[in-house]
Order: sequence, then C-alpha cells, then structure tokens
Amino acid sequence: MTKWLKKPGDTVERDEPLFEISTDKVDTEIPSPTAGTLTDVLVQEGQTVGINTVVARIGENGGGAGSAPATNPVAEPVAKAAEPDPAVAASAAPGPAVEPEPALKEDAAVEPAGPLSPLVRKMARENSIDLSKVAGSGAGGRITKQDLETHLSQKAAPLAEAPRQTAAVPVQAPPPAPKPAPEAPPRPAGQAKARIEPLSTMRQKIAEHMIMSQATSAHVTTVHKVDMTKVAKMRAKHKADFASRYGMSLTFLPFVTRATVEALREFPLLNASIEGTNIIYHNEINVGIAVSLENGLIVPVIRQADEKNVLGLQRSIVDLAARARSRQLKPDEVQGGTFSISNFGSFGSVFATPVINQPQVAILGVGAVEKVPVVVDDAIAIRSVMYLSLSFDHRLIDGALGDQFTSKVKSVLEGWSEEVL
Repeated sequence: MTKWLKKPGDTVERDEPLFEISTDKVDTEIPSPTAGTLTDVLVQEGQTVGINTVVARIGENGGGAGSAPATNPVAEPVAKAAEPDPAVAASAAPGPAVEPEPALKEDAAVEPAGPLSPLVRKMARENSIDLSKVAGSGAGGRITKQDLETHLSQKAAPLAEAPRQTAAVPVQAPPPAPKPAPEAPPRPAGQAKARIEPLSTMRQKIAEHMIMSQATSAHVTTVHKVDMTKVAKMRAKHKADFASRYGMSLTFLPFVTRATVEALREFPLLNASIEGTNIIYHNEINVGIAVSLENGLIVPVIRQADEKNVLGLQRSIVDLAARARSRQLKPDEVQGGTFSISNFGSFGSVFATPVINQPQVAILGVGAVEKVPVVVDDAIAIRSVMYLSLSFDHRLIDGALGDQFTSKVKSVLEGWSEEVL
C-alpha cells in the first residue's frame, strides 16, 4: 500500500478513490465500494499486505455500527485492484485527505461517453472540472488524463494572454546609495543541503529488474539504418483518412511492429527464452511495447501480434498506452511477452541501446524518422531514415543471427507494399 487518499472521519462516495496500491507490475487507485464515512484505517502507508487483508472500515455517514471492511486485493489481488469487486475496497498508503467538491458529486448524472478512470475523477475533483464540457479522445469517447490537461491549459491561456496595464511613473530624484547588504548568516551545522525522498515501489522494481537483466544476459547491440521512405509515403497518404475513420493517429510504430513480427516468424530463436540450460521456443508471438509513465516505465503486451495487421496493431498500441497511463491495465496485460520494442524515437532520440526485458532474449529499439540527404545511384537524394538498434543476449543469439534478424526487419520496411486501410 502506497498512499491513503482519505483519512478517518472523511466521507467517501461510491467509486471515489480511497487509496493507492503498488505492485511489481502495476500501480493503481482503489475506489470505495460504498458511500459512507471512513471509520478506521488498519494498514499504514508503506506496509506490504496479503490478499484479502482487511485494511479499513467504512461505516454509514456518521460512522458507528454497520461498518463494512475494506480489503486488499493484490496479485490475484491486482486483478481485483484493476477491476475491483463491488463488495471489496482496497489496500493502501496514507496521505492528505481529499475532500470531494460538492459541485462534482453529480458525476454520475453527467457521466460522459465511456467509463472514467479513478485518476480522471480525482483530477476533475481537485481542479473543479465540469466533465460534461470536456471532449474525450479515448476509445469510445472516453475522457483521459491528457484530455483534462488540455482542458486546463486552454482555461489558463486567456489569463496568460491578458494585456498588461501600464501607468505613468513620475520622475523622481535618484535614491540614496544603498547600504551594503549584511552578510548571510552561517548555515546551521547539520542543516540539510538536499531534499531526500524514497524511491517509489515502481521505481524500485524497475531498478531491480534492470540490474538483474544486466547481470543475467550478455548484452550486445547491433544498429541498422533503414530507409523509411516507402512507409513514410504510405503513412502520409492515409493518415488523414485513418484519423477520421478510426479516431486515432497513424504512427510509424505499427509498421515497425508488423515488420518485426515477420522477422520473428523467420528467426524464432529471437522469440525464445532461456530457462537454466534449456531453450524455450514460444508458440505465440506476444510483443511488449514500452510505455513511458510520469513516474516510470511499463511494458504492456500485444498478444498474438502476428495475427494483426497495421490497423489492429495501431489500435492495440493506442489502447494499451492509454490504459497504462490511466492505471487501468490488468496484471495479465503486462505478462507473457516474448519480445519487446522500445520506441525512444517518439522523444527525438536517433538511437539507443535498450536493456533486455527478462526472460526474453532480445529487444528492438526504434529511433526517430528524419529526412536526410543520402546517396542513391550516385546522386544526392532526400530520404526518410530511421535507425534500429537490436540488443540481444549473446548467450543464445550470435552476432550473425542478430544482424540477419534486423536485416529482415529492415527489408520489410524498405520494401513495404501492404495496404494500411
């Protein structure tokens, strides 16, 4: 349990976030299963609790008899944390109480299209946002955190642009010379020179996983330059129609994912894993896509990625990323990956050397697509170019195989012919 969002004596509404839990897979807010008064908090912030542990009691308004236990749903519990049982509240960590705004208690009466995540409800309460005035960009018109941030920035814009008022300033005699400033008092002995705060549970788990991966696999990285001109032209041709028809942008990532799946079919050893002295060949191609969060990184998995076309892959990428950032992922959606892709190019990076996501044996890094001058048939031409970096486990994958795999991905992208729509 990482944080309590309410304190004893506070009133809570049904489905209002009550506390936050953190596991090695997901962080999520747990909503209250009923309306009433939080009478007792039985588990403190930072404590680790087991499945179905009673962590708090919620009574009828005014407290007293009839209070119902709030229990911890983690692991199998996490599954319940993502989709809590109506009879169960969750596990937690204390923090400042958040009083609901009276004007926003009518959420249910003006419920916009699609369900609202606990994070969206919390942001709306804290910023007094009327959700009926916010356009949702998520699946089915669902309002996301990014929609609320955009709404807040639009509200703040008129204030920032307000003209400054000026006033005439009379001419005055020059002020007297300032007295020398007194010397700053010496810093008291032992006074802190830096702020210290503990790593979040997610940050700790990421650190442990990265160190373990570096200690487990013999990391080697190969980098290939890819001419993305055909894909860029295909994307430019269809992106407007794609956005109007499906309500989402068409990015380069589903093209790269599609090409990666083709290469994994041809070189199944890259889709394998090592267990002791055995090689495990996976029958399914489940591709993990790294998603950057405010406080870390998570890798949700596209299952049976080889059965999806570009549209299906783009839809899966958008859905998983949106639910990862709104803490709506289920535990099984971040498990079972057989190969991973890290799209650091979305932040402008040309190429990097990603760390293998254990127990996998390889991860593909995708750099930014840039127009650059290149030599084509002894002439200078402008082409859309991207770098792919494949980090692989040299215990199982030799350099030749790593290069053959990456060359296959490159070949599919440079010779792209599959229609998007």
